[in-house]
Amino acid sequence: MHEVLPLLKQLWLVWFLVLFVGIVIWAFRPGARRRFEADAMIPLNDDAGPAARNNR
Repeated sequence: MHEVLPLLKQLWLVWFLVLFVGIVIWAFRPGARRRFEADAMIPLNDDAGPAARNNR
């Protein structure tokens, strides 16, 4: 068991590194820019807010 623990720690480190790099690549892919810009504008949209929708 003492030989397996360091190996498992290294595998988790590699797994999280691969996961992090994958998320970064996904976030900075060329097609994502338009979507992220649209999502950033959601709070600034000029439509009725949640309070106005509840009064209907």
